[in-house]
Amino acid sequence: MQSRVKTTLSLDSDIIKSIKLVALNKGTTQTKIINEYLKQGLINEPEINKKSKIPDYLIANKDTYNPNYNEDNAGLIKNVKPFDAVKLIRDVREGR
Repeated sequence: MQSRVKTTLSLDSDIIKSIKLVALNKGTTQTKIINEYLKQGLINEPEINKKSKIPDYLIANKDTYNPNYNEDNAGLIKNVKPFDAVKLIRDVREGR
């Protein structure tokens, strides 16, 4: 279970009204709604996700870029039978 920290925030009244309405409509608490929205916002925060963030000028097609891409798993493929990687690369280079 995650630990909780109690804190005091000063929020605009219109934000609180919206949070209350969303919580009421979803049948949950305001705290759960605020936590959910903060988590969603932090996922898109570039300062937190620097590891997987590629500079915009290096992305050729920004519509297909996935910021949640995990570089540690890039290139991992399970194969049923062994293969000769050198022969495979030669075949690809020669168009076979």
